[in-house]
Amino acid sequence: MTPHTPVFCSIVPPHLLEHLARSSNPAVAAAARRTLIADASARTSRVLPLPGSAPTLAPADVGRPHRTVYDCERGTELPGTRVRAEGEEATGDATVNRAYAGLGATFDLFLNAFGRDSIDGSGLPLLASVHYDENYGNAFWNGEQMVFGDGDDEIFLDFTLPVDVIGHELAHGFTQHTANLEYFSQSGALNESVSDVFGSLVKQYALGQSADRADWLIGEGLFHPNVEGTALRSMKAPGTAYDDDVLGKDPQPAHMDDYVRTSRDNGGVHINSGIPNHAFYLFATELGGNAWERPGQVWYDVMTGGTLTPETRFSEFAAATVAAAKARYGDGEEIQAVLKAWAAVGVPTE
Repeated sequence: MTPHTPVFCSIVPPHLLEHLARSSNPAVAAAARRTLIADASARTSRVLPLPGSAPTLAPADVGRPHRTVYDCERGTELPGTRVRAEGEEATGDATVNRAYAGLGATFDLFLNAFGRDSIDGSGLPLLASVHYDENYGNAFWNGEQMVFGDGDDEIFLDFTLPVDVIGHELAHGFTQHTANLEYFSQSGALNESVSDVFGSLVKQYALGQSADRADWLIGEGLFHPNVEGTALRSMKAPGTAYDDDVLGKDPQPAHMDDYVRTSRDNGGVHINSGIPNHAFYLFATELGGNAWERPGQVWYDVMTGGTLTPETRFSEFAAATVAAAKARYGDGEEIQAVLKAWAAVGVPTE
């Protein structure tokens, strides 16, 4: 897979949607089945270049976002009708405005924390389509753009509500243009984890939260109030994000002893991501301060350093973070903190 091969990456894992599709609530089951069908179609669709997706930037445009939001009007034809472009006033549609703001928040993190001009480092326009399909319970990156559903109002609310969901999906584009981790097994779980890490950093940076004040939840505010759960995933405590009669229980492990071997979900990419997620949380909270600074810089250095392969496994990624911490910070507290974090989740760094 080349760095620009489109990959369908969704925020809600298929195992969760499959569970909902078996619900005794007809409305919940129907919405989940419809979402699974839409995901299957989007996963196999050929991605065509979108209007304005490869602009020639004038010098004055470097370091500025280039956002466009489209409205699918509950259809599935992408990108939809253009409703807000860079610099235009807010619309009367809160979903459009949240998508626009979330694209900007993600751009700001990459530029201000890491000196990266958009997710590809060369000013790539950030494109989003909202109001995708009817009762669509997901959001995804298709290799070219973001797509958001409105949810079913039974389990899921509007997918533009949590800014970390927007950051998560755009971070799949960052991975696509850097380490290009294959979306299967441990490399796929790392792909998902990197998106959770940078999605959480987008939220923390936007809110000005230090590592000890952040909630470390992915998708907090996405569930309907009737759901027994706080978020899709917890980096602080994997496996505790939800425990609901309809949703089931969060299956994420926090340690290699509990690594899940499965053929579903591309080898458990949304499940086993809990292990490297928890390592980053431990690293960030051990160091304290802002997680987008030293911890985020180490993860960014690993992703952009050219040492990873598409098939990178957890232990190889862990070793790369140790090398990156040493290269940037020497033999200080950073390297000790990252070693301690990986040891705590059972991933060797040798």
